[in-house]
Amino acid sequence: MSDTSSSIDARIGQVNQRLKAARLGLQIERRGKKLNLRGTLPPRPDSLRMKPYQQRISLGLPATVTGLKQAEQEVKVIAAQLIQKTFDWRHYVSGPEWGRLDQMGLVQQIQAFKQHFMADPQRLINPASAKTTWESAYAPYLRKLEAIAQAHPSFNLPEAIYATVRSTEANSRSRQVCCTALSAFAAFVSLELPVDLKSFWGRYGNSRTQARDLPSDELIVETWRQIPNPSWQFVYGIMATYGLRNHEVFFCDYSALLRNDREATIRVLASTKTGEHEVWPFYPEWVDQFNLHEVNLPAIQTDLSSTTLQRIGQRVTSQFRRYGLPFSPYDLRHAWAVRTIHFGLPDTVAARMMGHSVAIHTRTYHHWITRRDQQQAVEAALSRSQLKAPGVGK
Repeated sequence: MSDTSSSIDARIGQVNQRLKAARLGLQIERRGKKLNLRGTLPPRPDSLRMKPYQQRISLGLPATVTGLKQAEQEVKVIAAQLIQKTFDWRHYVSGPEWGRLDQMGLVQQIQAFKQHFMADPQRLINPASAKTTWESAYAPYLRKLEAIAQAHPSFNLPEAIYATVRSTEANSRSRQVCCTALSAFAAFVSLELPVDLKSFWGRYGNSRTQARDLPSDELIVETWRQIPNPSWQFVYGIMATYGLRNHEVFFCDYSALLRNDREATIRVLASTKTGEHEVWPFYPEWVDQFNLHEVNLPAIQTDLSSTTLQRIGQRVTSQFRRYGLPFSPYDLRHAWAVRTIHFGLPDTVAARMMGHSVAIHTRTYHHWITRRDQQQAVEAALSRSQLKAPGVGK
């Protein structure tokens, strides 16, 4: 042990004597070159324990005289919070060189947010999906936030967040995803934004989906015939018949198809973005027409330790573009959803098959659902009515 370490350890012992005399219930300890606090603390948010127990808090403070003074002040703050029952573990993040969340720089806060995001118990069920969500929906906008903060050092964090949101296209999906990601980040660092980011969402959503020129069923069949590669014909046919997301095609149980089961259902596996669910074909006739009983997937990288769901989905989009198909893969999914509406499939069932919530299903396909419901209401009213138009039947 060096003389410096011996000296700081002696000072730590003196401080701990004062803390013990004051009955604050916390002690300072040195771990390497950093200082921690140790004491009886409430369970962490992810803990299964119900009562306070002995735990450590990483302060991220150096084991120096100055760091020790700060640590002693931190003990007093935490002791007061414990007495007032206002102590919150979210203000402290575990990790190398980390401590108080509100004392970190933006880069470190983002790193801590990523750790928090990936450690969520629900996301641990499907880490591949969590990784894809982070890389596609969070990381791009947090990197942009970091770049804007560096380019404008006079901005405080709320100003940098608003500038990041405004850098995205108004009334676009990227604007909505950006708002969602930055709202979650702000909540993580306990930052109260003066203006809720939802006010920046704009009009993207229903109108865009309604306005999309979806391919007709006839065009879908004709386009399938134009694909020269049987493996990519299979991908296309499965997406058209079962309304799958791009990457889901490669993570399905196709045993019912291989057995020529009459219902010809497929099971999307739990490793996908929204977890396991079963899907029925619409139209069932397409199973035979598109030769889907002969499962024939293209040989692409699907090992999620080496790739992501997002990259797999991008491979499908690139292949569609390479063949010059007149619409995107996701248009097949939307066309499937609208087809189930015309068939009269209940929205709750269709939403379950698509692997999303009823709220998202209703919002996305509001136009067609409303049109179907209105048509059904009109037909029911006409069938019940005894009224006749003037001059009719005389």
